Amino acid sequence: MDSRNGDFNILLATDSYKVTHYLQYPPNTSKVYSYFECREKRREDIKSRKVQYDETVFYGLQYILKKYLAGKVVTKEKIQEAKEVYREHFQHDVFNESGWNYILEKHDGHLPIEVKAVPEGSVIPRGNVLFTVENTDPECYWLTNWVETSLVQTWYPISVATNSREQKKILAKYLLETAGIGASSHLVNFKGTDTVAGITVIKKYYGTKDPVPGFSVPAAEHSTITAWGKDCEKDAFEHIMKKFSTVPVSIVSDSYDIYNACEKIWGEDLRHLIELRSPEAPLIIRPDSGNPLDTVLQVLEILGKKFPPTENSKGYKVLPPFLRIIQGDGVDINTLQEIVQGMKTHKWSIENITFGSGGALLQKMTRDLLNCSFKCSYVVTNGLGVNVFKDPVMDPNKRSKKGRLSLHCTTSGDYVTLEEGKGELEENGPDLLHTVFKNGKVIKSYTFDEVRENAQLKMSKCGELQ
Repeated sequence: MDSRNGDFNILLATDSYKVTHYLQYPPNTSKVYSYFECREKRREDIKSRKVQYDETVFYGLQYILKKYLAGKVVTKEKIQEAKEVYREHFQHDVFNESGWNYILEKHDGHLPIEVKAVPEGSVIPRGNVLFTVENTDPECYWLTNWVETSLVQTWYPISVATNSREQKKILAKYLLETAGIGASSHLVNFKGTDTVAGITVIKKYYGTKDPVPGFSVPAAEHSTITAWGKDCEKDAFEHIMKKFSTVPVSIVSDSYDIYNACEKIWGEDLRHLIELRSPEAPLIIRPDSGNPLDTVLQVLEILGKKFPPTENSKGYKVLPPFLRIIQGDGVDINTLQEIVQGMKTHKWSIENITFGSGGALLQKMTRDLLNCSFKCSYVVTNGLGVNVFKDPVMDPNKRSKKGRLSLHCTTSGDYVTLEEGKGELEENGPDLLHTVFKNGKVIKSYTFDEVRENAQLKMSKCGELQ
């Protein structure tokens, strides 16, 4: 819920155990400084995963800051609501009512914290600081880690963006190998989406020079096919094709028998209508069941017999431009790799196919995929700054960073996180962490075009996609 519509209550948007932390810090604490990172990979992860996720795409903090933390987010009503909830929850009066009243009276309900972060869309190797948080009012030292619960939700957009970019790498690699660089714009745009909510988030919290940041095409689902009845599947196909004759249209074709649909209905009964379509308005046949690789290859072979393919400059087969396929069922980053490799092995160009990834891209992941972590690294107590860290003997991978942090790019192009305030030395170059939020106001915003630019794939000197 949006903080600006009054429904969201930052006083309730935290973990229960944090409610009493203001009583647990050392006496006379005046500063708590924490940071967020995607920790380096565990050794077992390296062995078990086909995709290593060496880098992360930083994305989503701006959305959270604007939606939940910006503006006057503390009111008398929200303080009273929180007081009542926590009194019932803990069965004791442990809520920091005076602390929140202080923020309301001294800062007019604006959060006295500063957030520094790398530019959104930045592609940063694991194990580096991505953003830092600290209180700007010494009376509100406890606030830094109160907002952890909200800010750490960046794990989700970071994970989705990272996973998506890794899929983009796979597609770009096989496009270059099977179609040449000229065809890369055919698939590796990543401007296609059927998630309308994603478009509204971009327009509201980022902005873009494009009128619409994501595009879609008319597409059938099983209900619009099966509603015609099994004996009238051909009629359903024909009706939808004619309704959308001048634009690309995707038609799910496995309600009953995908192979019969491709060979008999598409390949014979409706072939004449397909051949009338232009390259700008192709028919896109969608399988939606079975083993993804086997189904894609079989569908291509059947269609290839009915609609003879040409051979491109790389020696790979390409269906006529008025016909393509799309595979969405069962597509995740691993099956995607298997499908494109299988197509290459069987001499089919990646130009022939588009991929959809819904559940696997948006839901098949956890915070542990990239080991997202928010930890305190510096405090000021009795006027003295102290570098703090954790270093659990049972898990060295969870060792946290010390002191005030900064992110730098070396002359060789590598990223390095400097600890204990060492980044303040001029010899280390500029800090890549910029203030994006301070005292309730978003200081720096990025457009979605800038995010895309920062996250785009680049070719390394050795010819590898990065």
